[in-house]
Amino acid sequence: MDRLKNYSDFKALQDRLIADQAPNIPTIVISAGTCGQASGANELIRIAKRELLDNELSDRVRLRITGCHGFCEQEASVLVEPAGTFYPKVQQKDMPRVVCSVARGEVVEDLLYVDPASGRRLEKQSEIPFFKTQCRTILGRNEKVDPIRVFQYIENGGYASLGKVLERGDPQWVIEEIKASGLRGRGGAGFPTGLKWEYLARQQNGTWKYLICNADEGDPGAYMDRAVLEGNPHSVIEGMLIGAYATGAKEGVIYVRAEYPLAVKHCVIALRQARELGFLGENILGSRLSFNIRLVKGAGAFVCGEETALMRSCEGRVGEPRQRPPFPIERGIDGKPTAINNVETWANVPVILRQGARAFAKTGTEKSTGTKIFSLVGKVRNTGLVEVPMGMPIWEIVNTIGGGPIGKKKLKAVQTGGPSGGCIPARLFDLPIDYDSLADAGSIMGSGGMIVMDESTCMVDVARYFMNFLKDESCGKCFTCRKGTQRMFEILDDISKGLARMDHLDLLEELATTVRDTSMCGLGQTAPNPVLSTLKYFRDEYVKHIEDKKCPAGVCKSLITYSINDKCTGCNLCSKSCPVDAIAGDRKVRHVIEPGKCIKCGVCVTVCKLDAVEVR
Repeated sequence: MDRLKNYSDFKALQDRLIADQAPNIPTIVISAGTCGQASGANELIRIAKRELLDNELSDRVRLRITGCHGFCEQEASVLVEPAGTFYPKVQQKDMPRVVCSVARGEVVEDLLYVDPASGRRLEKQSEIPFFKTQCRTILGRNEKVDPIRVFQYIENGGYASLGKVLERGDPQWVIEEIKASGLRGRGGAGFPTGLKWEYLARQQNGTWKYLICNADEGDPGAYMDRAVLEGNPHSVIEGMLIGAYATGAKEGVIYVRAEYPLAVKHCVIALRQARELGFLGENILGSRLSFNIRLVKGAGAFVCGEETALMRSCEGRVGEPRQRPPFPIERGIDGKPTAINNVETWANVPVILRQGARAFAKTGTEKSTGTKIFSLVGKVRNTGLVEVPMGMPIWEIVNTIGGGPIGKKKLKAVQTGGPSGGCIPARLFDLPIDYDSLADAGSIMGSGGMIVMDESTCMVDVARYFMNFLKDESCGKCFTCRKGTQRMFEILDDISKGLARMDHLDLLEELATTVRDTSMCGLGQTAPNPVLSTLKYFRDEYVKHIEDKKCPAGVCKSLITYSINDKCTGCNLCSKSCPVDAIAGDRKVRHVIEPGKCIKCGVCVTVCKLDAVEVR
């Protein structure tokens, strides 16, 4: 690749790439993020290439390999452009039919998505309920680009926002645009991005400044940042370049988990391509902007999502938070001014500069503008990544996009914000998703995890699970966090086993409040959220565990028993599936569970088709 010497070179390259596009040629788009590859996308790619070559279709049909499209429940999926035809869960044996049908301009009817509500086959991706009400500002770009082909990014408008900024030549204008857009950090507390940049720009002239992309995504069930890095790493690089121009930063760091190998691979390739083309280095596109980005792989410590711990990790030291002030804007990496934003925040920056701050701010609410990506997981039909306007009510995300609960059990709660978030009960599902509403409800936006729970979920067990995670992830530097999370887990564990007293609830609440108010960093300050929110909204479950020695959801093993009722026909499914041979009985005769042997694994409940196994 020839290095672009100035903006004119870039504009000429972009114009040439756009002119070379063939809009009338159909394109097979295969989703090959981590979820897609786990579902067989690589084999679909191999078959598609073979079919195109063997049938001499390369001049009539294009193939594009992209990152995740979001509908993880239906991977491996294939999208056909420009028609918008969507094929879910494509099998290897069906891929040749897809290729041939695209070449003939036809649709394979039996492979289309079937709407569970109506039973109709839906051809267009835009017609499918999961996609229909989303606003895919960031995720939609994943479908348009191959993450390891920089020219596809450029021909789809990539680096045009950077060129616009450099051509205008006014760093303060960039900051004002970001401030006017209302963009808030998508990684946690939602601090205004433009204000953070303004603080960094005000630091002493000539001082070496850093920008960091926080891709240390540690929340269980969350994978938004991973999907963006895997599918469109150049959007993050472009966002950081614009931020560098606005603030005067000279060096950037993308801090990503080593356990995200595909994201790491695509970032390494994208950074190399950006350097070769002249988007990174000295005097970028002939301007005064000089900026480089390096990749740092984290070891997977949850506490390194906290900005001061992350900076220590970037320096090669143990990831422990430090006291603030001084804040990173004043003293960050190597004591130099540093600004940190997460993947989704950086990816939004080129969008704002491309469409304008006012247009961006029209989406969302007055105080929470733009869109937000959530990883929708748990007891819901349609799991995956969803991107919605800020302010959309929880019920619409869960029931319309998510398709509602699985089976007959009613939805009970949604947990947002990962281990540091809270549980919001179903009766509050009219709550709009924005920073302030979630905070008022006792939760947080966090990076965007959203776990849906139904009546089979025990809220005491949920709090216990997250506290077990947090006590292990606490760095141990702060006493109240180190011992407080441990003690909270021990109390929750006692409650789940029926060993607690009613006064333990007051102790648990007092302890949670103390940890929240006295811990040094964000991990300890938000760690009590799962406890406090479940105590607030589901206190009756705690009481039943303590006073009645019962788990209403049938989850806590010490408080439940398994038995077989009169519905049993003696089919032997449960006895054959039991891992410890705890079920006895002859064929066609009602079976019996031996309490002394039963380990309460729940396999018998899962395999029984007659609802003959009762959990009490």
